Amino acid sequence: MQPNFQSKILELDALLAAVRTAREKGQVVVQCHGCFDIVHPGHVRYLEFAKRQGDVLVVSLTGDVAMSKGPQRPYIPEELRAENLAALESVDFVYINPHPTAEEILGQVRADLYVKGREYENSTDPGFLAEKRIVEEYGGRITFSSGEIVFSSTKLIEMLPEEGELESYRLMLVCRRYGITREQIESTLDRFRDLHVLIVGDVVLDRYAFCDPIGVASESPMMSLAQIDERRYVGGAAIVARHVTALGAHAFLLSSGGTDPVSREVKETLEREGVEVRLLETRPTIVEKTRFLAGDTKLFKVDRASHCPLDSVAERHAALILEQQAKIADAVIFSDFGYGTITGGLLARTLPTLRHNVGTIAADVSGGRANLLNFHNVDLLCPTEREVRAALNDYDSGLSSVAWDLLDKTQARHVLVTLEKRGMVVFERPSQDRSSPEWSGRLKSESLPSFADRVTDRLGCGDALLAAATLALAAGDGDNLLQAAYLGNAAAAIEIAAVGNVPVTVEAMREWLRTRREFRTTESKPSTKSAKSLERNHSSDPAALESSERRRLQRQAADPTSASSS
Repeated sequence: MQPNFQSKILELDALLAAVRTAREKGQVVVQCHGCFDIVHPGHVRYLEFAKRQGDVLVVSLTGDVAMSKGPQRPYIPEELRAENLAALESVDFVYINPHPTAEEILGQVRADLYVKGREYENSTDPGFLAEKRIVEEYGGRITFSSGEIVFSSTKLIEMLPEEGELESYRLMLVCRRYGITREQIESTLDRFRDLHVLIVGDVVLDRYAFCDPIGVASESPMMSLAQIDERRYVGGAAIVARHVTALGAHAFLLSSGGTDPVSREVKETLEREGVEVRLLETRPTIVEKTRFLAGDTKLFKVDRASHCPLDSVAERHAALILEQQAKIADAVIFSDFGYGTITGGLLARTLPTLRHNVGTIAADVSGGRANLLNFHNVDLLCPTEREVRAALNDYDSGLSSVAWDLLDKTQARHVLVTLEKRGMVVFERPSQDRSSPEWSGRLKSESLPSFADRVTDRLGCGDALLAAATLALAAGDGDNLLQAAYLGNAAAAIEIAAVGNVPVTVEAMREWLRTRREFRTTESKPSTKSAKSLERNHSSDPAALESSERRRLQRQAADPTSASSS
């Protein structure tokens, strides 16, 4: 049984109703706002002061994904921060604010008095000035007090050690919040085998040259290496197709290559693993990237690559193949490494047709030539933070602002922004209606920590994430973004623990799931918040449902062999 003080933690509608009731009784409403990452004596006295100024004290706190105080903040997840505040006798109501500033909630609560810390008394901070303007516009007042004891939550947190149990608890709360259970994920993995996925992009042959450092060369001060082994991995868009196949789905890869032995070897490798391949003969050979390693350390990389964009004839041929495959595809993945298989002309020719026929479209880029902004109206983008900022030439704005700009420019529905060892942040457009007022300036977001227990080789972990997340979206008709992010994150963790570009199998995913601690609580205690998870409009779209049923019937009637060879 939960403590009674948790009843003080309210959703927005309930909070506004409670404030209306207080006003009807003639009570004075006071509001405070902050992060409250660690509630210390200064916070307690600040809140007690605020309560003495009126009858009802409302405390709004910044939610996890809106926190901007550093890469490891918040230290305490929002649910626990809310409980800490609600447990205080001086606090009447607590609200978790999903926005980075208090501007919106101030205008909705319209408290008689807004209490800020004394450090804001002469502040010219634009965020505070915006809050002040809102309060004064509706006729409220602002007063300042920081209590009699001053502490810094940031300094206190810096003195605390890393705590794995707290990270696990954070993840457990996310799973509970969005109804993510082991049974649901197992069911999603089962549905992968019914999916047909079309992958488009550049094939890359990744070579690993394992060397033994034997000293310094005599002719100049450089390291002398003796090569002792070499391994080759079929990567690029091909590893995405290999992941798709290894996870149980049917993969069709459209790429470009040559007529040389390397291209033939790559095609044979893919076909042996069950990937259906069409290589357009538009380049001399497959792109090769050679990495030289000493032990586990990568020393340098040498690329043998040329940018060979499709010519008009090849582009037209590629478009015909894509249009044909779209008739039976459940998902399309564009994996652009910038070597010419994906051109602006090809996207202009095919994206409208693919959007009409295919339920899920995803894209990712790698390399300086590939442009993330080329992929319009897709369901999922999976870039790194660096790739997003480079695409928008914005290295200063907050991550939420950058994600908003990306989704606004591309009209994509979802974006998973990976932050390397800090995990990922999931962003979603709340509405498919571009004219909806709800879309303007608002994103739904959630964060996931990194699932990696050890980092052996980062090569290919983004490709594993892209493949698994896309399959999860396609298996759930686009109605399970957080579960898709969870599965993508899991595939990346499995991939990053292996050397080289190797496909993540469905068996490896199931084995990994059996070790997860976050499900020990969520499975025995069903989620009470799953109904309030991120809204999904795609699955209720009649046109999308009709398209899905049409594809199912077409697959029953189609001959896969003849469909792939035309």
